[in-house]
Amino acid sequence: MDLDALQAICRRIRHDILTSTTEAGSGHPTSSLSGVELMAGLLFGGLFRFDADRPDRPDNDRLIFSKGHASPLFYALWAAAGKISRAELMTLRQFGSPLEGHPVAGTPFAEAATGSLGQGLSIGVGMALNAKFLDRLPYRTYVLLGDSEMAEGSVWEALEIGAHYGLDNLVAILDINRLGQRGETLYGHDLGVYDRKLSAFGWNTVLVDGHDQKQVLEAYAAAEAVKGRPTAIIARTVKGKGVSFIEDKNGWHGKPLPKEDLPRALAEIGAADLDMTLPLAQPPGLSAQAGAAFAVPPPDYDPKKSYATRKAYGDALARLAPGHPDMVVLDGEVSNSTYAEDMKKVAPDRFFEMYVAEQNMAGVGLGLSRRGKKPLCSTFAAFWSRAFDQIRMAQYSAGNVVYCGSHAGVSIGEDGPSQMGLEDLAMFRAISGSAVLYPGDAMSCERLVEAAVLRTGITYIRTTRAATPILYGPEETFPVGGSKVLRSSGADKVLVVAAGITLAEALAAADSLAGEGTAIRVLDAYSVKPLDEKGILAAAETVAAVVVVEDHYPEGGLGEAVAAAFAGTAKKVVRLSVEKMPKSGKPQELLDFEGISRAGIVKTVKTLL
Repeated sequence: MDLDALQAICRRIRHDILTSTTEAGSGHPTSSLSGVELMAGLLFGGLFRFDADRPDRPDNDRLIFSKGHASPLFYALWAAAGKISRAELMTLRQFGSPLEGHPVAGTPFAEAATGSLGQGLSIGVGMALNAKFLDRLPYRTYVLLGDSEMAEGSVWEALEIGAHYGLDNLVAILDINRLGQRGETLYGHDLGVYDRKLSAFGWNTVLVDGHDQKQVLEAYAAAEAVKGRPTAIIARTVKGKGVSFIEDKNGWHGKPLPKEDLPRALAEIGAADLDMTLPLAQPPGLSAQAGAAFAVPPPDYDPKKSYATRKAYGDALARLAPGHPDMVVLDGEVSNSTYAEDMKKVAPDRFFEMYVAEQNMAGVGLGLSRRGKKPLCSTFAAFWSRAFDQIRMAQYSAGNVVYCGSHAGVSIGEDGPSQMGLEDLAMFRAISGSAVLYPGDAMSCERLVEAAVLRTGITYIRTTRAATPILYGPEETFPVGGSKVLRSSGADKVLVVAAGITLAEALAAADSLAGEGTAIRVLDAYSVKPLDEKGILAAAETVAAVVVVEDHYPEGGLGEAVAAAFAGTAKKVVRLSVEKMPKSGKPQELLDFEGISRAGIVKTVKTLL
């Protein structure tokens, strides 16, 4: 590559970074300026293969800005490639502009939403796994990281998994510019620390002066030659590079140059050809071979036996995998409890162990999703709270991911409160556009897993540790947003709304009350979100009151959703949930202790009547 041409394009990129952020009156120009040579060398140095007219081509190399606040650099790069106009650059951060402050879904050429630091490398691991083991394409994934985010544990989770799977098609580019938001980063400019730590994690490392274009190009070439492990390019850079009065100076993070200082800065950068563009190398023209889809049989359970819905989740994976070649299953080293291990029996090449690193698992799932796969990620419900930020960010990437949380609620029993998912419904309900599904028996669980695989968006399935009776036949359907009335008569006094483990308790309570001459209606609210408000309101029309019972804290769960549906009506709604501090014990003891067992439901109904 002509180094003079690269230096010229760097001047244009720096000019665009400064003018766009000054025009916006906000942004991160100094964080962008430090990575100019690194990114210009990548895109225009001849090794990054990308068809900019077809960004969704399966064989395109992928570029992720984990340091999403450097978006002015990202946009300036694509302007230098001739794909974003100068007029568009000047709309940076304006309402309605696709050039947002941090990349999101819909941002031109962005692979995923970033900016919540520490997540981009996990997404990159997912894309690299897809290339190496699933699509078997030669595309490479590059991730730009800042030194501040290297303090995030999720980065190191991604580093260890990337090395474990030998992802030699993955390159991490560390922009070590020394300064964070409020001062020096953890190790400042000590590249040796990063070198030792990343080497210890099994990565090939290359140390460079990040502003020496020749060194940068040689580093990318060296990374491409490495086999069997990923590469980290550790670059010493200067924050604010090119503008003397902000170079390596604290206090400039997230601050644009004032308009009066802009001419001086541009003069220091030097004359820039603002019409200059450079071409990208083209990908090889390969496509992934589509897997064959085979017929999927219906679920089959003995109606006289009881099954745990967590086991039904595994059964569903094994049953559905042949018919859905895009399905990929991830698990956090609990697959013998979530039963995700059943996927390995039918499609071992589409199961990836993520170990006890839930944040990385969520990010890897998003990366797979962004490359056209349908990931199903599983762990205990309690542990998804560790990855809430990754799940939250997935909604801004148009993520198409299924999360399964098993061992939910106090009904898990003796393991105690550290293992009890009691916040998960609230957490997943808070995600925009999500679906939250809570099956009460194995048959409905299988059908809801099937619905989740077919659904586009973020879907959560809550499964139960204990076995519950079969309530439905294989002919039943379970549309997302629906509900099922399981007990009903003209003499019903109260509607009990339940889901999951409490559904069996509600039915047992109905039997007990029926023996005393009291009839209650029981509704299975298997779709916690979207809630079947119309169906629930209709089921409550002829009863005196509604009781909602759930194995979850009262905040944000099924009870709140149902109570909101009755807002503005005169109907009395009583909510039974986990309100005492949980402890170890037998499952039935804990359900009784919290007042959410059949005995608690019976007592509440009698009190109401």
